[in-house]
Amino acid sequence: MNIKWIWIDTEKKREKARNHIGTLSLIGMDTEYDSFRYFREKLCLIQIAAGPVTYLFDPLDTTDITFLGKVFADQNVLKIMHACDNDIRLLNRDYGFKFKNIFDTHRAASILGSTSLSLTSVILEYLGVELEKSKSIQRSLWDKRPLTEEQITYAVYDTDYLMDLYLKLKQELTRRGLEEKAREAFDKLLSARWTEKTLNPDGYLKVKGCETLNGFQRVRLKALFRWRFEKAKKTNRARFLVLSDKNLIDLSKISTINTGSIDEAGILSPQKVRDYGKEITRILSDYTL
Repeated sequence: MNIKWIWIDTEKKREKARNHIGTLSLIGMDTEYDSFRYFREKLCLIQIAAGPVTYLFDPLDTTDITFLGKVFADQNVLKIMHACDNDIRLLNRDYGFKFKNIFDTHRAASILGSTSLSLTSVILEYLGVELEKSKSIQRSLWDKRPLTEEQITYAVYDTDYLMDLYLKLKQELTRRGLEEKAREAFDKLLSARWTEKTLNPDGYLKVKGCETLNGFQRVRLKALFRWRFEKAKKTNRARFLVLSDKNLIDLSKISTINTGSIDEAGILSPQKVRDYGKEITRILSDYTL
């Protein structure tokens, strides 16, 4: 497949894209975001399929993309997406964008009875096209620039088949009298909104290895579990990047409480000892036998 895409990084390109998109009554769209390394998902790319070309908008630069909000809210422009819940949430969170008139290929396929609902599975089932999409690319560093050729190909593939998929799914929904049911499902997605993660106070009980701890050590684990959550929230880092579950268990068992003993035990990397050692020892010191 010949992929035609344009990275929007100048005012001239932005205006050209705006003018082109403004003439269309149907577009495909998707986003790429990092929910793996960040506490709050980080929006990294917006893809707009406009006929034979896909425009790539970078939320991480200063290019003004506010015009997209009018497109998304335009009842006369159909937006085709796949599993668009988080796309809508993040675009509303970061830009205040609201949506009208969407067609979600994930929901449509589900209503039609499909059980494998990934985009690649739905494309294969309804279009007979087999796409190979690497999980490693999905979890790659989307916030690093420039993106690799593999990342861009992955991102453009996400929108390239949406038009054909929409036509096929719409035809099948009509044939089976399911258009109204699908429309109701799509309309429910319009109100999707982002919410901050909250601490599950009993979540520490689900940490692997908790069952090996005695009661005193579990009290420590609970305190460390809460601290990790708050630290991740404050620094906007994934919780496992602050401390792993194994780190929490090992720290809960430690007998001598100071940064030196933590370092010598090899529980944490030297960098994490420097970053968090004093806070951790302060927490553990509140729970000593």
